[in-house]
Amino acid sequence: MTNSPFPRALQDELDNGLAALGLDAGTLAPPLLAYLALLDRWNRTYNLTAIRDPREMVTRHLLDSLAMHPFVVDGSLADLGTGPGLPGIPLALARPGLQVTLVESNGKKARFLREAVRTLGLANARVAESRAEALEVDADNRGGAYDAITARALDTLAGIIKVGGHLLGPGGKLLAMKGVRPEEEIAALPAGWTVSGVHALAVPGLVGERHLVIIDRDA
Repeated sequence: MTNSPFPRALQDELDNGLAALGLDAGTLAPPLLAYLALLDRWNRTYNLTAIRDPREMVTRHLLDSLAMHPFVVDGSLADLGTGPGLPGIPLALARPGLQVTLVESNGKKARFLREAVRTLGLANARVAESRAEALEVDADNRGGAYDAITARALDTLAGIIKVGGHLLGPGGKLLAMKGVRPEEEIAALPAGWTVSGVHALAVPGLVGERHLVIIDRDA
């Protein structure tokens, strides 16, 4: 994972962004660059993401995904509608104690995810080729519900809860990435769900607002 096909400027941008997020670039940058190289290669054929420029991917995919890492704790997390593995794969790389299920119904994206997990040697990630609403908790997840679910660009808050709320046990958390503070979506939350925090995130190199909304499932 030490040989990168990317120019030094891109690697420096990633290193500086990781440092700004309080992460160890020396440890984390090599596997992130390996993931980025795989994504860039597959994207040319399979159109996994609309972002084509690897330098833009550093900001809008890798650093954006990792901006939420201070609010993610070890345990089990289901990344709903993960697409090419965002934010699940960067989070799995940054937190080895986090068990990540990458939930994706699109076949070509699921194939890429399996290849990424294999190539990166991610023992703490698995792929569930399924729609979120069809996914069930099972013995692979310690016999119970997930500690947290996340979604980066899936739906409204109420929509995420509708398709994925069943995966959380009492006290479980939804970690939802949003742009501007979603006041109307917060006001439309269904009964049994409570906002415990809305955190403005500073994503290195990203112009515009970014917020993480944390919603607890009532006990």
